[in-house]
Amino acid sequence: MTRLVLTAALAAAAIFLPGAATSSNAASTATLTGVVGPGFTITLSNADGSAVTHLDPGAYTININDTSALHNYHLSGPGVEQRTDIETTGMVTWSVTLQDGTYNFKCDSHPLQMKGSFTAGTVQPPPPPAPRAGKLSGRVTARTITLKNAAGAKVKAVTEGAYKVTVKDASKAQNFHLTGPGVNRKTKVKGTPRVTWTLNLQPGKYTYRSDKRKRMKGTFTVRPSVPPVVG
Repeated sequence: MTRLVLTAALAAAAIFLPGAATSSNAASTATLTGVVGPGFTITLSNADGSAVTHLDPGAYTININDTSALHNYHLSGPGVEQRTDIETTGMVTWSVTLQDGTYNFKCDSHPLQMKGSFTAGTVQPPPPPAPRAGKLSGRVTARTITLKNAAGAKVKAVTEGAYKVTVKDASKAQNFHLTGPGVNRKTKVKGTPRVTWTLNLQPGKYTYRSDKRKRMKGTFTVRPSVPPVVG
């Protein structure tokens, strides 16, 4: 009987001991500090004062110090939309939960001068920029017709994709006619002396010629951007 009473007493005492399991498992919330003003400054800092660039997803406490009645602090991103008033100043505290993605903070009165951003968790990279359109130059005279690349050399082969083709028509008796997969464009015999076409050239053979003089012509090949797999 004495042993049972002693065991129960020890178990009860363990509940109140410092560092017991019930208290050690309590999760702490990281604290960030945002400041807007004075002047045209806006920042977001970690607890050690370093600028926030990337954070783990989760719960955060953000203390905002709005020091100017000309600015405000606006934080937005996945699951977060918080802002202070432009006309007021002082301290405000936000409790937010950050998710995977990119977050932006700015002053709504001066969004181009006063802004910043950071990422949280796993962020998908932005899509690569679209490649610039290639440039080709066509020219037709009373007796000649040419098509050259940006280096000034005769076009023999190019890679598929978008191209800007600028044609100078220096003859009132001829025209410039370009044909090939997905393309059939031409100038008028007595039309505009200079035109620019934005074309999507596809793999295959293209021909440029004058419709009035069939012997005035040239050809070039458009290669696939990815070589075909052999075997």
